[in-house]
Amino acid sequence: MILTNIEYIPGKEIELLGIVKGSTIQTKNIGRDITQGFKSMVGGELSAYTQMLNEARALATKRMVEEAESLTADAIINVRYTSSMVAAGAAEILAYGTAVKIK
Repeated sequence: MILTNIEYIPGKEIELLGIVKGSTIQTKNIGRDITQGFKSMVGGELSAYTQMLNEARALATKRMVEEAESLTADAIINVRYTSSMVAAGAAEILAYGTAVKIK
């Protein structure tokens, strides 16, 4: 599966199949929330949250690809990511793009 953040695949003719998306809501356990809270007081990267968001992005991408594969897509163009906080320490990640078939 080809994933790209541009609106075409260089040198290829494509047929649009439709919008596909994948999402997840992730959180860390209470112990991690407490340690990350202390870290935020002294500054620096909140590595537990960085890891959480990386895992969430990977899962959202996987779900988007699975949806595209169900449409027999060869690629997803114009891939975008968005995130939002849904509760303290919990974030939703949404991956979306346009599924296409390469002619």
